Amino acid sequence: MLTFVASIFVFGLLIMAHEVGHFIAARWCGIKVLELAIGFGPRLVGWERKGTRYSLRLIPLGGFCRMLGEDPEEAGDPDAFPRKSIAQRALVLLSGSLMNLVLALLVFFVVFFFLTGVPSDSSRIGSVIPGSAAEEAGLQAGDEIVRIDGEPTGSWSDVVAHIAPRPDQEVELVIRRQGKIITLRAVPALNPQTGKAALGIYPQVDKYRFIPSLTLSLDRFATVIGSIFMVFTGKLPLDVTGPVGIVMIVGEVARTGFVDLLWLTAFIGISLGIINLLPIPALDGGRLLFLLIEALRGRPLDPEKEGFIHFLGFALLILIMLLVTYNDLLRWDLLPGR
Repeated sequence: MLTFVASIFVFGLLIMAHEVGHFIAARWCGIKVLELAIGFGPRLVGWERKGTRYSLRLIPLGGFCRMLGEDPEEAGDPDAFPRKSIAQRALVLLSGSLMNLVLALLVFFVVFFFLTGVPSDSSRIGSVIPGSAAEEAGLQAGDEIVRIDGEPTGSWSDVVAHIAPRPDQEVELVIRRQGKIITLRAVPALNPQTGKAALGIYPQVDKYRFIPSLTLSLDRFATVIGSIFMVFTGKLPLDVTGPVGIVMIVGEVARTGFVDLLWLTAFIGISLGIINLLPIPALDGGRLLFLLIEALRGRPLDPEKEGFIHFLGFALLILIMLLVTYNDLLRWDLLPGR
């Protein structure tokens, strides 16, 4: 049940952001939107306002923003999508993915600002890892590190700078604890993941700090974008997961806590936003490619030919999705009789 609810939350949020992005851009460009729907299949609830039908449908794994002109018979209407300029149509196509990226950045900010906080600028210890060198030395949460080996430490970056290059070397820590000055000694251990020394302490974190939360959100956002770019360039391995695999991962992450689920939502949102812009027929990136061709030719391609190419692209995507789904079923041991 938790997996189901968490999947509805993640997919629903991402789909809603994507389709609302198309919707806002279309309305801003003067394109009439016939229906904005979250989900596919039978309509559960719906209402109409200013010529647009809004609906929530049974199957939550999708959605659509149907604009006037997607049917060739409507293409002559001045408010139809094909009648707008190339720049306006490109903006509408881009807006869905851009909204996914904006949503991911917003989720990062919400987590840092409201939930986890951001590292404090001070040298005060926020928490101590059980069994670490810091705990063995007697360090406690709330201790303020004043000096390390005689060098003053006014910020957490000073603490890291003094500790990181000294694996397996004893260091002298002068701390302030409840107004008293105490001297302790500890031996930082080498962290194999970073290749640097660590005591096993975390900085104090503060919530509701706008600029640090925004800065850290942008940094996390850039890190994810960089990782995806490294996958595309072959510097990181490609691990393809389909809907079934994503649902299983969402369920597992949801069991670890709501914050982790929000992290995953942001990561998936960034991935979907970028993948959807790839120049593949049937994706927004493929439609953008046809707009570029139209701009270079000075006239659009024949709608029937373009539609056929998108159909082939869609069929190929469905085939790939089926193969990936089968692989997910094998990976998660979900096939009956196995």
